[in-house]
Amino acid sequence: MNVNNRYDVLVIGAGMAGLTASCYLAKAGLRVLVCDRAGKPGGLVADFTRHGIHFDAGLRAVENSGVIRPMLRDLGIEMEFLPNPVMIRMGDEAVRLEQGGLEQYAAMLTGMFPKNVHEIRAIQREIRQVMRIMDVLYGIDNPLFVDMKSDPQYLLKTILPWLLRYQVNTRKVKRFRQPIEQHLSGLTGNKALIDMIAQHFFRNTPAFFALSYFGLYMDYMYPKGGTGSLVRAMVDFLRTQGGEIECNTEIVSLDPQARAVTTADGRTVRYGKLVWAADMKSLYRAAGKLSDAGQSYQVQAEQVAKGRGGDSVLTVYLELDLDAKTVSRAFGAHCFYTPRPEGLTSLGLDSWVTLMNGDFRREALEDWLSRYFALTTYEVSCPAIRDASLAPEGKTGLIVSTLFSADLVRFIHQAGWYADFKELCVRQILAQLGKAMPGIRERLIDSSCATPLTIEKLTGNADGAITGWSFCGEVPAESRFKKIAKSVRTPIPHVYQAGQWTFSPSGLPVSVLTGKLAADAVRKEIVRENS
Repeated sequence: MNVNNRYDVLVIGAGMAGLTASCYLAKAGLRVLVCDRAGKPGGLVADFTRHGIHFDAGLRAVENSGVIRPMLRDLGIEMEFLPNPVMIRMGDEAVRLEQGGLEQYAAMLTGMFPKNVHEIRAIQREIRQVMRIMDVLYGIDNPLFVDMKSDPQYLLKTILPWLLRYQVNTRKVKRFRQPIEQHLSGLTGNKALIDMIAQHFFRNTPAFFALSYFGLYMDYMYPKGGTGSLVRAMVDFLRTQGGEIECNTEIVSLDPQARAVTTADGRTVRYGKLVWAADMKSLYRAAGKLSDAGQSYQVQAEQVAKGRGGDSVLTVYLELDLDAKTVSRAFGAHCFYTPRPEGLTSLGLDSWVTLMNGDFRREALEDWLSRYFALTTYEVSCPAIRDASLAPEGKTGLIVSTLFSADLVRFIHQAGWYADFKELCVRQILAQLGKAMPGIRERLIDSSCATPLTIEKLTGNADGAITGWSFCGEVPAESRFKKIAKSVRTPIPHVYQAGQWTFSPSGLPVSVLTGKLAADAVRKEIVRENS
């Protein structure tokens, strides 16, 4: 740590937003310290190895979106990315989302719902329109990461024409702002068909964000060495620029007047500017009730306090005595798998609330869970299929996630059967995977289960959220593409924000984008103050 405990910029959070901001600030010659409460940097782009098998603990793949590759290139970081083909599987039917994949996907839906062929064609047209808009919004390297001075022709021939198309297409997005479930219900009355599409996403996800993924899936790529290699490359770059990182360092209070924070172990760190790239609730808890704060601070603090983290995921990590090729035949490298086509609506998404609030019986909730696991959609990822070095020969690791409520897991934890619940989840998920890959249970070497409470504990993200704020209710963050540059400002003097809580909807590209925007805003303010 800096000998006088003062830094030009203090960055809180060593996820991709914090690392992006700190890399650019350190590159600009500023003294930068990054603090993170976790034991290692990465946040939701973490990884780990067990018995020689690599697992991606958070992000399963990277979508470029005109942001990730340009950012790395701009910083001079060289990384190799591997192909990441995505499969969608429903029961025994599967399609790969590559060139022509949308037609095959629509054909698969038609085979399952032959009475809804016209509605499926209408949904297909909607997806195509969103994909065309996406081609404009993310079809070029984001100008934020391009040095216009060194390439003026790029400005004239690419950026200026793109800006015109960008303005037109951001207006088109407005038609897709309603929740995906509501948008699809305007196209079909078949709830099971709606579920087969909508339950890939968090509840009430804006239709544009949801439907855009059918294009983004084809944009996915996989960092050689696993997703964590992206974090390690950023950390290495930061350190070569003189930046510092301190993990196991939680910030518990913030004094904007003194421009200082206090850590959980009682240390004081002073800063010129601060970038908060961590959970937004923790920022306003640390700042507290500022005596000289203006109305905008009070309003934002109240909105953040009321806001809820978005849906979370439950994940099982499976060590298998199987080679990657065997797994590939069932799920490919990266698969979205729905065992049965009835859909979660048939179960009642909030029916577990009734079980909790009524005459609670553990057996009834266990029965509900078994039906949930049979109807939900899973994201299944096998790192060793993309990169054979990520598992010993003849072995492989499988990562299986499904959307899950933090409130439900919290209730189970308080009821005293959390450990049993995690074992139940592994058994149930193995049973569902066995429908696509018979014999998987017998080839299991070891397993572990991470819940929304695991994510909340490790990352500090409220409710174990993995994409920022919940779409169910008021979102205390900017959501207009045209205003994203202003999203990094806070009502606290000299404090900026970045990351998934800053702009909604969020994801890896938004985290990186807001990290760069925060760094640019900080640099401009420092230059202005010193001029």
